[in-house]
Amino acid sequence: MAKLSNSSTYNQVVEVTRKYLGPAAERFINRQVSNHLKKNPKQLTKADLASLIDWIKVIVSLITEDTSIVEEYISELSKLSMPKSQKGKANP
Repeated sequence: MAKLSNSSTYNQVVEVTRKYLGPAAERFINRQVSNHLKKNPKQLTKADLASLIDWIKVIVSLITEDTSIVEEYISELSKLSMPKSQKGKANP
């Protein structure tokens, strides 16, 4: 498996999602990108992440009532759009 820093945005999103949804991750992300962003999932860019994360938060909040898991997942996805120099820093 490729390291996240060397992967496409799509692969990074799928890998983060796999921690929360297991083997359903790729299908879930494909569906969200195709249906909500109206694009080929493999063409996902960092510029698309904010909109994708908004959709994912809504959908995952419908799947689970565990808000801490939802927030953790969203936080992990949000890190993908940060410059490398900010990824390790805590939010104030």
